[in-house]
This record gives sequence, C-alpha cells and structure tokens, in this order.
Amino acid sequence: MFARHGRFAGLCLLLALNGCTANYYRKSADQAAYGAIKGKTPLVPDMDPRFTIEQTNQLSLAGLSTATDAPQFLGADGEQEVGAHVVNLEQALDLAVKHNRSYQSRKEQLYLSGLALTLARHQFAPLFSSSAEVDYAVQRSDKIDQLTGLPLLNDSLVEEAKVTAGGTIGASWLLRDVGRITAAFTADAIRFVTGDPRLTTSSQLSATFFRPLLRNAGFKAEAEALLTAEHQLLYDLRDFTRYRKEFSVQIATAYYGALGLRDAAKNNFLTLKSSRKNAERTRAMVQEGRITTADLGRLEQQELSAESSWINAVRSYKQALDTFKIQLGLSVDAQIVLNEDDLRALQIRHPEISVDDSIQVALTARLDYLNTKDQFDDTVRKLDVTVNFLKPSVDLTASVSPYSNPNLNFSFPDLQRYRWDAGVKVDPGFDRQAERDAYRSALIDRNRAARAIIQQEDEIKLEVRNSWRTLDQAKRNYEISEIGVKLAERRVEEQNLRADLGRANALDQVDAQNALNESQNQRVQALVTHTIARLQFWNNMGILYIKENGQWEDPKHAKAQ
Repeated sequence: MFARHGRFAGLCLLLALNGCTANYYRKSADQAAYGAIKGKTPLVPDMDPRFTIEQTNQLSLAGLSTATDAPQFLGADGEQEVGAHVVNLEQALDLAVKHNRSYQSRKEQLYLSGLALTLARHQFAPLFSSSAEVDYAVQRSDKIDQLTGLPLLNDSLVEEAKVTAGGTIGASWLLRDVGRITAAFTADAIRFVTGDPRLTTSSQLSATFFRPLLRNAGFKAEAEALLTAEHQLLYDLRDFTRYRKEFSVQIATAYYGALGLRDAAKNNFLTLKSSRKNAERTRAMVQEGRITTADLGRLEQQELSAESSWINAVRSYKQALDTFKIQLGLSVDAQIVLNEDDLRALQIRHPEISVDDSIQVALTARLDYLNTKDQFDDTVRKLDVTVNFLKPSVDLTASVSPYSNPNLNFSFPDLQRYRWDAGVKVDPGFDRQAERDAYRSALIDRNRAARAIIQQEDEIKLEVRNSWRTLDQAKRNYEISEIGVKLAERRVEEQNLRADLGRANALDQVDAQNALNESQNQRVQALVTHTIARLQFWNNMGILYIKENGQWEDPKHAKAQ
C-alpha cells in the first residue's frame, strides 16, 4: 500500500514539474527550430529573413482611412461604403501575409520541418539519460534456525521490511565515421528496516564501443538520415519562398479582379443612365410625332437590358469583394473598400527580354527546379547506401566495466576490479531479400528523379512561353480596346447629335451605347490581365522578389508603354 501511494505521489510531482516547465520547452523548441531555419535562410534568395509563426499583431483596420461618399453606381449597396475602411494593394498584401489562414499553415509547416532537423541533429550529439527507482517491500515468512538453516517447527513467523534503491546515469554518442560510444554508471542499495539493519550497496561503471567494419561502415545510414533532414529543410525553404511569390500574385489577382468588376459596375451604371436619357428623349419626340413608337420600344428594351446588366455587375463585384475578404483573413462582415486609385495607376509595362533569354533565366533562378536537381543527387547518394547494405555485416564491439568492492558496504567502482571483452560479429548475409528489394527500389527512384529533371525543364519552358504569349495577347487586346473606346465614343456622340435633331435611328443608338460599354470594360480587363500576366511572367522566371509585407519589386526588364 505504501509503495502504491508513493508511486502515485511521485507521478503527481512529475506532472506538476512538467506543467511548470512547459513554457521552457516551447521556448527551447522555438530557439532550435528558428535557429535551423535562420542558418539556411542565406542559401535561399528572397527568403523572409524575419520568419516567425507567431501572430502577435491583432487584426485591426483602425489605422486605415475611411470612405465618406456613397457611390451612386452601387445603388442601395453604396450606402454601406460610408465609414468603410479603404484598403490599397500594399495594405491588402500586408493584411494577407499576417492573417491569411493558408499562409499561416504554410509557415507552420516550414517551422515543423526545422524542428525535424533539430531532432536529426540531436542524434549525433551526446545523449544523456538517467533513471531512479525506490521500492519498499514487506515479506512475512517462517523464521529460520541459524544453526540448521531450516524453518523452525513452532509455526513462528517473522516479518522483514526493506527499502531498495537504484539509479543509473548514462550517455551515448554517435560519432560519424568513428562509431557509437555508450557509458553508464549504476548504483544499487538495499536497507533492511526490520531485523538486521544492514545496508548493502554496489556500483558499476560501464563503457561500450561499437563500430561496423564492412557493411554500413562509417554509419552511412545514420549519416544519410541527417543529410536527408538537412536537405529537406532547404527544399522546404525554397518551396515556401516560391509559395510567397505565388501568394502575392494570387492576392494581386483577386484585388485587381475585384476592382475591375467595380469599374464594370460603374460602366454599366453609366450605360443605364444613358439608356434612360435616350428613352426619355425619345418619348418626348414620340409625343411630338417626330419618331415612331417602334423606335421607342427598342430603346425601352435597351433600358431594361442595361438595368439587368448593371444589377448583375453590382452582384458580381460584391461577391468578389466578400471572397477577397476571406483571402485577407478578414471576416465577411468587415466593411472595406478597395482603393480605385490603384486601378487608375495601372499602365502597360511590357518586359524587354526575349523568350529564349527568359527560359535561360528561369532554368537558373527557379527554386523548384533547383529542388528537383538536388533531389536527383539525393537518390544517387541513397542508392550508394543500399548497395552498401548488400555486403556482409562485420561489426566490432568492445566493452569494459569497473565495479565496486563487494566486501565494502559502500564504495565507488574500483579500477582494479573490472570486466572487459571484445569481439567481432559476422553476418554473411544469406538472407538479403529486403536489402535486394531496397536496392532495386533505389535504382527506380534514381531513374524517376532523372526523368523528373527533364520533365520539369520542359514544363518550365512551356510556362514561360505561355506567360509570354499571355502578356503579348493582353498588350494587343489593350491596344485594340483603346482604339475601340475612341471609336465607340465618337459613335455615341454622333448618335446623340442626331437624336437632338430628331434624325437618330434607335437601333444605331442601342448599338453605339453597347459598343462603348463593352469596349470600356474590355480596356480595363486587358489592363488588369496584362498586369497580372506580367507578375506571373516574373514568377515563372523565378525573379519576382517579395518584400516582408508581400509587396513585390518589379524587375528592371520592363518599360512603360
């Protein structure tokens, strides 16, 4: 009973100590993981130098300016913008980097990779261990005759209680290309509480050395595990850095996409106003008998169609804005307005670099391509490890154990009293099926990795060429839409003049107004498309550099048109 209660009290004490030190272990893990990541950050261009998974900044829009006007082109939804926070692109990127949930998950994934590396490194550091045990035992048995050594016949019983204590302190150290060394100090003690109050103690110091001589000589498997973890963190750093670039492009795409839909709603509203004006003017002319009712009906149908298009455009904009809020990490209920100045500031900045040069830059700068090539080297190295496992196993072991003087009640290990042994363990390897299969699998992995390099090289070339074509197409579409807007504006002006003179044709008026609205929307869409395509082009080349707040730096290979 006493022993059971003692163990329960020890368990409670252990849990209490564990709770007190949980914060210490968290800080220790952070220091190790961040240290591993920081150590490899210089190897990855454009990696965030202040990487952290802590979210210390509370989500707040208090520092942003607020809107004071209710835009008429949004109808009833325009009133909701009064007092809403105005967000520009740079602020949107900063919010997304700090509060986007997927972005936070990717950061945590990188942190865990750094933590895994610290564990792999830990295996090659001196590892210390210790344990202790105290036990209270009671035994009731027959009393023994001191002369005969036999139990007495008078059924007398004697109760004996003793306390047993023991402890071990050990250390293990795996040295690359040397071997594994282990050492331990063990002490045991027995104290009889009743009867003979003697104290018996013993202690022992032991050391063991283990080294493979042939198969897996130099601990290649253990060293390979550490090297794999080192490389994996580098790969994850590259993947995260590339993700940062893609993330900024995604936020910019959604931002400009929502602004484009807002501009489309404005254009559709202007078209609706113009259609109403034309219909009202035509009604007056019908009453004067200058225009037929057939022309009026056509214009009234145009008015209804324009109103429907405007309602749909407002709905599309509001839906895109709500989706964008989630991308930023905001609540859907958050009241924000995107800064229209960013849309007006857009201009065509076309890259001045050939497609062939772009491909060469991409094959040099793309981080994912560097990963693929390095992963091929990993498979070659792992293949060498599996070949080594096909050899016979020859291991050298040696140990020495000084122990205490058994004639003394208490003493430390005596170097004059020891046991030692040394030997060689040989396994000729009659059964190597598992090793054979591992070797064949490693051959396949190497061949797959070699094909992956060729495959990704072709994919990069295709991505760069396609993004170049998209850029060129967006540039041409913008130039065409510019001409289209000017032509449509002249047509509308002409039709308005003819309407004032009572000589307008309703069909021509409807067609001119629709052409103007369509060409204006096409111009904005082409400008937005070219901007996003340019960012994607830099990203496909691997030279889109991202600041800490997610904002990018435009390379110098672009010129304003």
